[in-house]
Amino acid sequence: MDNTSRKYMLMIAACVGCIMILHHCGKKSKVNRKNRRTWARKWLQKRDEGRGLSSMLNNELLNDDPQAYRNFLRMSNTQFEYILQQIEKSISKQDTNMRQCVTARTKLEITLRYLASGDSYRSLMYSMRVHESTISKFLPIVCKSIIEKLRPIYLKTPNTKEQWKATADKFNELWNFPNCLGALDGRHITFRAPISDGSFYYNYKGSNSIVLLALVNANYMFTYVNIGVNGRISDGGVFSRSNLCNGMKSNLLNFPETVELPGTTEKVPYVIVADDAFPLLTNLMKPYPERDLTHDCRIFNYRLSRARRIVENAFAF
Repeated sequence: MDNTSRKYMLMIAACVGCIMILHHCGKKSKVNRKNRRTWARKWLQKRDEGRGLSSMLNNELLNDDPQAYRNFLRMSNTQFEYILQQIEKSISKQDTNMRQCVTARTKLEITLRYLASGDSYRSLMYSMRVHESTISKFLPIVCKSIIEKLRPIYLKTPNTKEQWKATADKFNELWNFPNCLGALDGRHITFRAPISDGSFYYNYKGSNSIVLLALVNANYMFTYVNIGVNGRISDGGVFSRSNLCNGMKSNLLNFPETVELPGTTEKVPYVIVADDAFPLLTNLMKPYPERDLTHDCRIFNYRLSRARRIVENAFAF
Protein backbone atom coordinates (compact mmCIF):
# COMPACT_ATOMS: atom_id res chain seq x y z
CA MET A 1 0.00 0.00 0.00
CA ASP A 2 1.39 3.42 -0.99
CA ASN A 3 1.38 6.79 0.73
CA THR A 4 -1.39 8.02 -1.57
CA SER A 5 -3.84 5.47 -0.22
CA ARG A 6 -2.88 6.34 3.36
CA LYS A 7 -3.43 10.03 2.65
CA TYR A 8 -6.86 9.36 1.17
CA MET A 9 -7.84 7.23 4.17
CA LEU A 10 -6.72 9.86 6.66
CA MET A 11 -8.53 12.53 4.67
CA ILE A 12 -11.75 10.46 4.75
CA ALA A 13 -11.46 10.20 8.53
CA ALA A 14 -10.82 13.95 8.73
CA CYS A 15 -13.89 14.64 6.58
CA VAL A 16 -16.04 12.44 8.81
CA GLY A 17 -14.75 14.29 11.86
CA CYS A 18 -15.33 17.65 10.19
CA ILE A 19 -18.95 16.77 9.40
CA MET A 20 -19.57 15.56 12.94
CA ILE A 21 -18.11 18.75 14.43
CA LEU A 22 -20.09 20.96 12.07
CA HIS A 23 -23.21 19.01 12.98
CA HIS A 24 -22.62 19.51 16.70
CA CYS A 25 -21.78 23.18 16.31
CA GLY A 26 -24.32 24.03 13.64
CA LYS A 27 -26.95 25.58 15.85
CA LYS A 28 -28.50 28.50 14.01
CA SER A 29 -28.95 31.84 15.67
CA LYS A 30 -31.74 34.24 14.81
CA VAL A 31 -30.43 37.12 12.74
CA ASN A 32 -32.38 40.08 11.42
CA ARG A 33 -31.87 39.85 7.68
CA LYS A 34 -31.56 42.99 5.62
CA ASN A 35 -32.28 43.33 1.95
CA ARG A 36 -29.12 42.81 -0.05
CA ARG A 37 -27.90 45.72 -2.12
CA THR A 38 -25.31 43.65 -3.95
CA TRP A 39 -24.72 39.93 -4.39
CA ALA A 40 -21.17 40.19 -3.07
CA ARG A 41 -18.67 42.78 -1.94
CA LYS A 42 -16.48 44.19 -4.69
CA TRP A 43 -13.24 42.83 -3.24
CA LEU A 44 -14.75 39.34 -3.19
CA GLN A 45 -15.75 39.61 -6.85
CA LYS A 46 -12.11 40.18 -7.79
CA ARG A 47 -11.46 36.49 -7.11
CA ASP A 48 -12.21 35.80 -10.76
CA GLU A 49 -9.66 38.43 -11.83
CA GLY A 50 -6.79 36.35 -10.52
CA ARG A 51 -6.33 38.22 -7.24
CA GLY A 52 -7.18 35.41 -4.84
CA LEU A 53 -4.93 32.87 -3.19
CA SER A 54 -6.38 30.21 -5.49
CA SER A 55 -4.82 31.97 -8.47
CA MET A 56 -1.42 32.09 -6.82
CA LEU A 57 -1.76 28.43 -5.88
CA ASN A 58 -2.44 27.27 -9.45
CA ASN A 59 -0.43 29.79 -11.46
CA GLU A 60 2.65 30.24 -9.30
CA LEU A 61 3.14 27.58 -6.63
CA LEU A 62 2.12 24.70 -8.91
CA ASN A 63 4.70 25.65 -11.55
CA ASP A 64 7.43 27.34 -9.54
CA ASP A 65 7.37 25.52 -6.19
CA PRO A 66 5.51 22.16 -6.19
CA GLN A 67 6.67 21.47 -2.63
CA ALA A 68 4.95 24.65 -1.41
CA TYR A 69 1.84 23.58 -3.31
CA ARG A 70 1.93 20.22 -1.53
CA ASN A 71 2.45 21.91 1.81
CA PHE A 72 -0.55 24.18 1.25
CA LEU A 73 -3.03 21.39 0.35
CA ARG A 74 -1.15 18.48 1.98
CA MET A 75 -1.16 16.60 -1.32
CA SER A 76 0.29 16.75 -4.81
CA ASN A 77 -1.52 18.21 -7.79
CA THR A 78 -1.99 14.70 -9.21
CA GLN A 79 -3.82 13.63 -6.06
CA PHE A 80 -5.85 16.85 -6.04
CA GLU A 81 -6.95 16.38 -9.65
CA TYR A 82 -7.96 12.79 -8.93
CA ILE A 83 -10.22 13.85 -6.04
CA LEU A 84 -11.65 16.72 -8.08
CA GLN A 85 -12.48 14.34 -10.92
CA GLN A 86 -14.33 12.06 -8.48
CA ILE A 87 -16.49 14.71 -6.82
CA GLU A 88 -16.76 17.57 -9.34
CA LYS A 89 -20.25 16.72 -10.58
CA SER A 90 -21.70 16.40 -7.09
CA ILE A 91 -20.39 19.75 -5.78
CA SER A 92 -20.75 21.95 -8.88
CA LYS A 93 -23.42 24.63 -9.20
CA GLN A 94 -24.73 26.25 -12.36
CA ASP A 95 -23.86 29.86 -13.22
CA THR A 96 -26.76 32.29 -13.58
CA ASN A 97 -27.26 35.62 -15.33
CA MET A 98 -26.96 37.31 -11.95
CA ARG A 99 -23.60 35.91 -10.85
CA GLN A 100 -21.01 33.21 -11.31
CA CYS A 101 -20.91 30.40 -8.80
CA VAL A 102 -17.85 29.28 -6.85
CA THR A 103 -16.11 26.66 -8.95
CA ALA A 104 -15.72 23.06 -7.81
CA ARG A 105 -11.94 23.52 -7.88
CA THR A 106 -12.07 26.48 -5.50
CA LYS A 107 -14.48 24.64 -3.18
CA LEU A 108 -12.13 21.66 -2.95
CA GLU A 109 -9.08 23.89 -2.40
CA ILE A 110 -10.81 25.69 0.47
CA THR A 111 -12.01 22.42 2.00
CA LEU A 112 -8.56 20.83 1.88
CA ARG A 113 -6.96 23.95 3.34
CA TYR A 114 -9.54 23.95 6.13
CA LEU A 115 -8.84 20.28 6.92
CA ALA A 116 -5.08 20.84 6.76
CA SER A 117 -4.83 24.02 8.82
CA GLY A 118 -8.02 24.38 10.84
CA ASP A 119 -8.29 28.03 9.75
CA SER A 120 -11.52 29.82 10.60
CA TYR A 121 -14.06 30.56 7.88
CA ARG A 122 -13.27 34.24 8.22
CA SER A 123 -9.55 33.68 7.71
CA LEU A 124 -10.28 31.59 4.63
CA MET A 125 -12.62 34.29 3.37
CA TYR A 126 -9.87 36.91 3.32
CA SER A 127 -7.29 34.60 1.73
CA MET A 128 -9.52 32.88 -0.85
CA ARG A 129 -11.98 35.75 -1.51
CA VAL A 130 -15.05 33.61 -0.84
CA HIS A 131 -17.50 34.82 1.80
CA GLU A 132 -17.51 32.90 5.09
CA SER A 133 -21.25 32.20 4.89
CA THR A 134 -20.74 30.57 1.50
CA ILE A 135 -17.85 28.49 2.84
CA SER A 136 -19.99 27.27 5.75
CA LYS A 137 -22.60 26.00 3.27
CA PHE A 138 -20.46 24.14 0.76
CA LEU A 139 -17.72 22.76 3.05
CA PRO A 140 -19.91 19.97 4.58
CA ILE A 141 -21.17 19.12 1.08
CA VAL A 142 -17.62 18.69 -0.22
CA CYS A 143 -16.67 16.55 2.80
CA LYS A 144 -19.71 14.30 2.27
CA SER A 145 -18.88 13.92 -1.41
CA ILE A 146 -15.29 12.90 -0.59
CA ILE A 147 -16.60 10.29 1.85
CA GLU A 148 -19.19 8.93 -0.59
CA LYS A 149 -16.73 8.62 -3.49
CA LEU A 150 -13.50 7.55 -1.77
CA ARG A 151 -14.63 5.55 1.25
CA PRO A 152 -15.73 2.46 -0.74
CA ILE A 153 -12.32 2.44 -2.44
CA TYR A 154 -9.89 3.28 0.35
CA LEU A 155 -11.60 2.40 3.62
CA LYS A 156 -12.51 -1.27 3.54
CA THR A 157 -12.84 -3.65 6.48
CA PRO A 158 -11.76 -7.20 5.57
CA ASN A 159 -14.76 -9.51 5.30
CA THR A 160 -13.24 -12.87 4.43
CA LYS A 161 -10.93 -15.19 6.34
CA GLU A 162 -8.36 -14.95 3.56
CA GLN A 163 -8.25 -11.16 3.82
CA TRP A 164 -7.86 -11.28 7.62
CA LYS A 165 -5.10 -13.89 7.29
CA ALA A 166 -3.26 -11.69 4.78
CA THR A 167 -3.37 -8.85 7.33
CA ALA A 168 -2.05 -11.16 10.06
CA ASP A 169 0.77 -12.42 7.82
CA LYS A 170 1.86 -8.85 7.16
CA PHE A 171 1.90 -8.02 10.89
CA ASN A 172 4.07 -11.08 11.54
CA GLU A 173 6.39 -10.20 8.66
CA LEU A 174 6.85 -6.51 9.51
CA TRP A 175 6.34 -6.34 13.27
CA ASN A 176 6.99 -9.88 14.55
CA PHE A 177 3.55 -10.26 16.13
CA PRO A 178 1.68 -13.34 14.84
CA ASN A 179 -2.11 -13.71 14.56
CA CYS A 180 -2.63 -9.95 14.62
CA LEU A 181 -5.61 -8.59 12.68
CA GLY A 182 -5.00 -4.92 13.38
CA ALA A 183 -4.03 -2.22 15.87
CA LEU A 184 -6.84 -0.33 17.62
CA ASP A 185 -6.77 3.05 19.36
CA GLY A 186 -8.72 6.27 19.85
CA ARG A 187 -7.79 9.86 19.03
CA HIS A 188 -9.41 13.02 20.38
CA ILE A 189 -10.42 15.65 17.82
CA THR A 190 -10.71 18.95 19.64
CA PHE A 191 -13.22 21.64 18.70
CA ARG A 192 -15.09 24.57 20.19
CA ALA A 193 -18.27 23.06 21.61
CA PRO A 194 -21.53 25.02 21.84
CA ILE A 195 -21.95 26.70 25.24
CA SER A 196 -25.35 25.04 25.64
CA ASP A 197 -23.67 21.58 25.71
CA GLY A 198 -21.84 22.38 28.94
CA SER A 199 -19.25 19.74 29.79
CA PHE A 200 -20.72 17.06 27.53
CA TYR A 201 -17.63 17.02 25.28
CA TYR A 202 -15.10 17.89 27.99
CA ASN A 203 -12.36 15.26 28.14
CA TYR A 204 -9.68 14.33 30.68
CA LYS A 205 -7.13 16.41 28.79
CA GLY A 206 -9.03 19.60 29.61
CA SER A 207 -10.53 20.31 26.17
CA ASN A 208 -13.72 19.60 24.23
CA SER A 209 -13.50 16.81 21.71
CA ILE A 210 -15.10 13.96 19.84
CA VAL A 211 -13.33 10.60 19.60
CA LEU A 212 -11.99 8.94 16.47
CA LEU A 213 -11.71 5.17 17.03
CA ALA A 214 -9.63 3.50 14.32
CA LEU A 215 -8.41 0.04 13.35
CA VAL A 216 -5.21 0.02 11.28
CA ASN A 217 -3.41 -2.77 9.43
CA ALA A 218 0.34 -3.40 9.28
CA ASN A 219 0.80 -0.86 6.46
CA TYR A 220 -0.75 2.03 8.41
CA MET A 221 -3.99 1.67 6.42
CA PHE A 222 -7.29 2.45 8.15
CA THR A 223 -9.63 -0.54 7.90
CA TYR A 224 -12.33 0.69 10.29
CA VAL A 225 -13.26 4.06 11.79
CA ASN A 226 -15.89 5.16 14.28
CA ILE A 227 -16.21 8.85 15.02
CA GLY A 228 -18.59 11.15 16.85
CA VAL A 229 -18.75 9.92 20.46
CA ASN A 230 -18.23 12.76 22.92
CA GLY A 231 -14.76 13.14 24.45
CA ARG A 232 -15.89 12.36 28.01
CA ILE A 233 -16.15 8.70 27.05
CA SER A 234 -12.97 6.60 27.33
CA ASP A 235 -11.55 4.67 24.38
CA GLY A 236 -12.87 1.47 25.93
CA GLY A 237 -16.32 3.01 26.26
CA VAL A 238 -16.30 4.13 22.62
CA PHE A 239 -15.27 0.63 21.56
CA SER A 240 -18.04 -1.02 23.59
CA ARG A 241 -20.62 1.08 21.70
CA SER A 242 -19.14 0.48 18.26
CA ASN A 243 -20.18 -1.85 15.47
CA LEU A 244 -16.73 -3.39 15.64
CA CYS A 245 -17.32 -4.57 19.21
CA ASN A 246 -20.77 -5.92 18.37
CA GLY A 247 -19.38 -7.73 15.35
CA MET A 248 -16.56 -9.31 17.38
CA LYS A 249 -18.87 -10.50 20.16
CA SER A 250 -21.43 -11.86 17.70
CA ASN A 251 -18.82 -13.54 15.44
CA LEU A 252 -20.03 -11.51 12.45
CA LEU A 253 -16.61 -10.38 11.20
CA ASN A 254 -15.60 -13.76 9.83
CA PHE A 255 -12.34 -13.97 11.80
CA PRO A 256 -10.16 -17.02 11.02
CA GLU A 257 -10.22 -20.00 13.38
CA THR A 258 -7.58 -20.51 16.07
CA VAL A 259 -4.19 -21.67 14.79
CA GLU A 260 -0.91 -22.82 16.29
CA LEU A 261 1.66 -20.15 17.04
CA PRO A 262 4.91 -20.40 15.05
CA GLY A 263 7.20 -22.98 16.64
CA THR A 264 4.55 -24.30 19.06
CA THR A 265 1.65 -26.73 19.15
CA GLU A 266 -0.61 -24.41 21.14
CA LYS A 267 -3.61 -23.00 19.29
CA VAL A 268 -4.52 -19.37 19.95
CA PRO A 269 -7.12 -17.03 18.39
CA TYR A 270 -6.46 -14.19 15.99
CA VAL A 271 -6.50 -10.89 17.88
CA ILE A 272 -6.65 -7.12 17.55
CA VAL A 273 -4.03 -5.39 19.71
CA ALA A 274 -4.88 -2.37 21.89
CA ASP A 275 -3.69 -0.54 25.01
CA ASP A 276 -4.81 -0.66 28.65
CA ALA A 277 -7.92 1.46 28.00
CA PHE A 278 -9.63 -1.41 26.19
CA PRO A 279 -11.19 -4.57 27.66
CA LEU A 280 -9.54 -7.96 27.36
CA LEU A 281 -11.60 -10.16 25.01
CA THR A 282 -11.02 -13.37 23.10
CA ASN A 283 -10.12 -11.43 19.96
CA LEU A 284 -8.85 -8.25 21.65
CA MET A 285 -5.39 -8.37 23.24
CA LYS A 286 -4.03 -5.79 25.71
CA PRO A 287 -0.70 -5.70 27.59
CA TYR A 288 -0.04 -7.12 31.07
CA PRO A 289 -0.52 -4.56 33.87
CA GLU A 290 2.74 -2.76 34.66
CA ARG A 291 3.43 -4.33 38.06
CA ASP A 292 5.49 -7.34 39.17
CA LEU A 293 6.09 -8.44 35.60
CA THR A 294 8.18 -11.48 34.79
CA HIS A 295 10.83 -11.37 32.09
CA ASP A 296 8.54 -13.16 29.62
CA CYS A 297 5.68 -10.74 30.36
CA ARG A 298 7.93 -7.76 29.70
CA ILE A 299 8.98 -9.24 26.36
CA PHE A 300 5.33 -9.84 25.47
CA ASN A 301 4.41 -6.24 26.35
CA TYR A 302 7.27 -4.97 24.21
CA ARG A 303 6.15 -7.05 21.22
CA LEU A 304 2.53 -5.99 21.63
CA SER A 305 3.54 -2.33 21.94
CA ARG A 306 5.61 -2.61 18.79
CA ALA A 307 2.56 -3.84 16.87
CA ARG A 308 0.11 -1.45 18.54
CA ARG A 309 2.11 1.70 17.83
CA ILE A 310 1.18 1.35 14.14
CA VAL A 311 -2.18 2.97 14.80
CA GLU A 312 -0.53 5.89 16.62
CA ASN A 313 1.83 6.38 13.70
CA ALA A 314 -1.13 6.30 11.31
CA PHE A 315 -2.77 9.16 13.21
CA ALA A 316 0.43 11.16 12.81
CA PHE A 317 0.63 10.86 9.01
